Amino acid sequence: MTAGSCAHLSAIEKVKTAKAYECETCVKIGAQWVHLRTCQTCGATLCCDSSPNRHASKHAHSSGHPVVASAEPGERWLYCFPDEAFAEY
Repeated sequence: MTAGSCAHLSAIEKVKTAKAYECETCVKIGAQWVHLRTCQTCGATLCCDSSPNRHASKHAHSSGHPVVASAEPGERWLYCFPDEAFAEY
């Protein structure tokens, strides 16, 4: 994995993947999502910033969990919210 100077991305040893292809919070409130991201701290799978509710970024900011992985089929990348950094894996 190429993480550049981001310590959060460099700290990821094993990428957590989605347990189900759904936004956990959108399912609870009956909302729709566009793309999904999986938190690399707790494993929650939530919707992206293109989705109406932006649950993944809200989760990252409220919990302090910095890194998500794309949960989209065929995509293999990580994103760090505090450092605004990407890495492929």
